[in-house]
Amino acid sequence: MSYVHDPQTPMLPTGGDIVKFPVAPYISATSYFDGYAEEMARAAKTIEPGQLDRAAEILAAAYARGARMFSCGNGGSASIANHMQCDHVKNVRTMTDLTPRVLSLSTNVELLTAIANDMGYENVFAYQLQSQSAPGDVLIAVSSSGRSANIVEALTWARANGLSTISITGFGGGDARALAEVNIHVDCTNYGIVEDLHQSIMHALAQYIRQSRMNEDAISTSVF
Repeated sequence: MSYVHDPQTPMLPTGGDIVKFPVAPYISATSYFDGYAEEMARAAKTIEPGQLDRAAEILAAAYARGARMFSCGNGGSASIANHMQCDHVKNVRTMTDLTPRVLSLSTNVELLTAIANDMGYENVFAYQLQSQSAPGDVLIAVSSSGRSANIVEALTWARANGLSTISITGFGGGDARALAEVNIHVDCTNYGIVEDLHQSIMHALAQYIRQSRMNEDAISTSVF
């Protein structure tokens, strides 16, 4: 399969080599978008289905028993963590018997900066978990690289203190890929594509859990 659309743009590596996008200039925004979309479709196919199923099972069970789910991330991943609070509270609850309790650890700039200033940025998520979480809760850590120190600290603390852990990663996955009980990994080296698919994963988990608690008539007449 070719991932390029301009004649002067070289083919990407094949076989066991790392797929990189882009590898050379494109002559138009349209051709770049075509290549972008093609690489996103390829990367989506690298996600392991079993990990998605395990993550959905953990979240659905947590929501059903009233446990809390915490999300966290840096930069673009912070926006996904924040959006997760929206979709996994409001949308999952709509027309279901679930009332999810979800909190993004990336939202409170006053608290984040206070912790970072006094105890180091690597502690901004773990410190919050120490105050707000309990055994049986869930942590979802979103990180394109999987190497961010505060993500690794949060996953390490969560696992040691009885929380279920899910990481959503890209690139090589870093320590976050190995530390989490469940890892949803996007095998891609383009930040935009990784983050786009992480956002899609977040939406798909919320919508899947929602429809799993609805009957067929409710699903067919609802907007997702």
